[in-house]
Amino acid sequence: MNFWVYILRCADGSDYTGRTDNLEKRIAEHQAGQLPGYTCSRRRVTAVYTEACKTREEALASERRIKGWSRKEKEAMMRGDWKEVARLARGGRPSTGSGRTGS
Repeated sequence: MNFWVYILRCADGSDYTGRTDNLEKRIAEHQAGQLPGYTCSRRRVTAVYTEACKTREEALASERRIKGWSRKEKEAMMRGDWKEVARLARGGRPSTGSGRTGS
């Protein structure tokens, strides 16, 4: 059985991150407004990212990690730009290559 981490883009442009063991059912529930909470008043939702995980614990850890990221980090991850994710995680400043900070 797979567990899933997912990001939904809501009608207002915001994102919702969640996890489930039945991706199709959970997205349909969000879409139908059957889950009270964040997405219920922000429908229509679109899945913009899904990640399969082997265990429930792995899915929970991934969800928590992603929820701690900035929107820019999430957007870079969705593009598959892991270099940019790492750069943003370091504080978002491009390297000068010399170790100087530019001050």
